[in-house]
This record gives sequence, structure tokens and C-alpha cells, in this order.
Amino acid sequence: MPRARRETGETRAAQSTASAAEIARFAAQASAWWDADGAFQPLHRINPVRLRFARDHIVGHFGRDAEAPRPLRGLDVIDIGCGGGLLCEPMRRLGATVTGIDGAEENILIAQTHARDAGLDIAYEVALPESLAAEGRTYDVVLNMEVVEHVADVDAFLAASVALLRPGGAMVLSTINRTLRSLALAKVAAEYVLRWVPAGTHDWRNFVRPSELARGLRGGGVEIVEIAGLVYRPLSREWRTGRDVSVNYLVFALKD
Repeated sequence: MPRARRETGETRAAQSTASAAEIARFAAQASAWWDADGAFQPLHRINPVRLRFARDHIVGHFGRDAEAPRPLRGLDVIDIGCGGGLLCEPMRRLGATVTGIDGAEENILIAQTHARDAGLDIAYEVALPESLAAEGRTYDVVLNMEVVEHVADVDAFLAASVALLRPGGAMVLSTINRTLRSLALAKVAAEYVLRWVPAGTHDWRNFVRPSELARGLRGGGVEIVEIAGLVYRPLSREWRTGRDVSVNYLVFALKD
């Protein structure tokens, strides 16, 4: 297995948007990434919905045939905070050339192993977006899914992410709104009542309002063109997109 490309400690300390505590938290759970009934069960449940949202909007923006076997062929995609590769693998199967980056080497090693066993060619790196932006790398599509609420500096993180996006490119984001409803549902209920995720997974103060997200993106010439709620239906036990963005929400944005 190829060694994961990684930054030095000095480089990370000098320019990091990452939270060391958050990286350590997810690194400690790395072995559970592909356990659909484990610590990352909520991500497995929402993955089909967020993947469908991303695929449909990317296909529409780039004028691709949604019915084609690999509609994203020829597009360069980067998944920031890729974890174990839950989004990287289906994006590769859709034809995209995929790069996945994460601040935790443990996550990258799990992602590399799973992709290799699945016969998928995905470039995984232990890196942060600002380091790749400093190298001048750019992509057609940037994915920021369930990561914005875990970074140390949201505005700096968004600036680095925007720098990775080519003119005319698309960014897809998924995060949690900072509202009283999200405090009750995404924090208290999800962690302490339903126990969907381990206690301490989220800090409500780090949740990001759509207006804050829009402001951070706009500074780099990226405009939000659609926001959709990611809503749980308890009767059917399914996640769907909807109009309610008071808790989880999805964003599709374009660079001038």
C-alpha cells in the first residue's frame, strides 16, 4: 500500500485551519468508517441523499448526461475532510478523477485500504486545503461535506477551499445550522438521547449559519445558487431533502 502523503508538523502549525482536537477525535474512530452500524452510522444514512444532491447539481451545471454510466467522467473532484472515503468512492464510480484529503493519517490509511480492496483508483493525501492551495492546485468540483463545523477557522477554511476551485467550478457543502432547533436536535438529541453519534462529536457554537457560509464564499467569488434542508423523517426513518434548513442543510455554489 502506498504511503500516505503528509505534511510536516511545522507546516501544519504554521498555516493550519484544522482543529487538532477534532482531528484526534476522528482519528481515534478511523477503524469504524465503513461500519454502517458503528460510530459513523448517521453518515451512512445520509450518504445517498447528499450524493444524489451533489451528482444532480454537478451534472446539471456541467451539462452532462445524467443517464450516462459515468456522467462525471473528465471532472477533477476533491473531497476535503474525506474521512474513510464514503463520498470519494461513489464519486469515482460516477467517473470523476477523485482526490481525497484529510488531516488524520489514520483516516487516509483506512480510505486507501478500502479503495484498493474495491479496485478504485483514488488519490488520498494527508493534507489540509490551504497547503494544496499554496501549491496552486485547482479542481472542477470541491466537496465540503460535514467538515465546516469541525474546523478551527471557518473563514480561512472557506478561503482555502475557494482557492482550490477553478473558475466556473462547483462547490457542494453540507453542514449544520446554528439555531436553537439544531441545539436541541443535532446536539442534545443526536448525542445524548438517540446516541446516533458519540457524545462530544459536535460543538453547537461551531455550527455555521447559511448567511455566514455565503459571506465566507462570496469573498472568493463563489456564490450560493441553491440551499436545501437535509431532513429526517422519523416515521419512515429516512433522510430527504426539503425546505427546512434549520438543522442540517446542503449547499450548491458556483465560482465566477
